[in-house]
Amino acid sequence: MKKLVLAGVVALVVIAIYTQLTVFVVPPIGAVPEGRTVVMLRLNKTNFVDSPDAMCERIQGGVSLLCRGMTMAAVVEKTKIIARLPYSEWLYLMSTGGKRYDQ
Repeated sequence: MKKLVLAGVVALVVIAIYTQLTVFVVPPIGAVPEGRTVVMLRLNKTNFVDSPDAMCERIQGGVSLLCRGMTMAAVVEKTKIIARLPYSEWLYLMSTGGKRYDQ
């Protein structure tokens, strides 16, 4: 019985994290040459693992420096950042479906 309760609590925590947080991966670009991964509260247009490039692709059908900059500014302005972590290429590629965009 205790294992079942523990499994239920773990499942609820995982669901809460998945629905309330976003892992946002900023690739190395001029403004952030080392790149960055941030954990933040989820916005209505972000996925669990997301990036400015993935958002630009979804919203505009392509990636440009202007779209990247506007996306990063909007995200930082509209949400609360919980943790700042080093850049993760694996997470970046997960956000873009394996595509790389010119930096």
